[in-house]
Amino acid sequence: MSDQSRLYFSSEMKIADGRPNLSRRRLCLGLSGATVSGSAVAQSSTGATIVRTSVVGLPPYGNSTLPSGIRSRVVTNINGLTMHVLEAGFETNGRACILLLHGFPELAYSWRKVMLPLAAAGYHVVAPDQRGYGRTTGWDNAYDGDLDSFRIPNLVRDALGLVSALGYRTVAAVIGRDFGSPVAAYCTVIRPDVFRSVALMSAPFGGPPPLPFNTANAPEAAATPRSLKTSQS
Repeated sequence: MSDQSRLYFSSEMKIADGRPNLSRRRLCLGLSGATVSGSAVAQSSTGATIVRTSVVGLPPYGNSTLPSGIRSRVVTNINGLTMHVLEAGFETNGRACILLLHGFPELAYSWRKVMLPLAAAGYHVVAPDQRGYGRTTGWDNAYDGDLDSFRIPNLVRDALGLVSALGYRTVAAVIGRDFGSPVAAYCTVIRPDVFRSVALMSAPFGGPPPLPFNTANAPEAAATPRSLKTSQS
């Protein structure tokens, strides 16, 4: 406990009937005072706004539990990311690609049991750690950082950049589960020319947001702002 927090406890704690008379708020303040001197400096000195951890020195992916026939590697320059991916069926060129997008709080590793059967069916199966997950780096991890990079259209750019880097102009299917489902859905909405089919697991798609239609040809009364009507009357 720091000297500051000792002073706080000694001055604020009063004994009544043999028990401490300490409110929950004062207790929390005291405990935060006891830890702040050791953690706040560490956070300010080591906290990074952009995660760029090198995966070179990390142990082999999966800790020997990754099935034989699935490889782990990183692909650079993917919409600002160094993206970690798992692949199956990579040994044969010219295969159609299937992209698997995991959910929260999962990883590409979550797909390991379905990747080999899909590869046996003749596909090159690709499962990335999405932005903010696993060994994919290059995203903003600041507590109050800009969250715009995590908007769905940018996650679609991540997926599009990955398949393009792998040499594919089209993807036979993009399959998403949970958090990956809306990303997969919008992949096909935004770029149907690339993502030819989609499958969604555990999270149905509500469709793209509706846009106002035929507003330019609306009657003048409907188009006149209410405040303007009031001032004219």
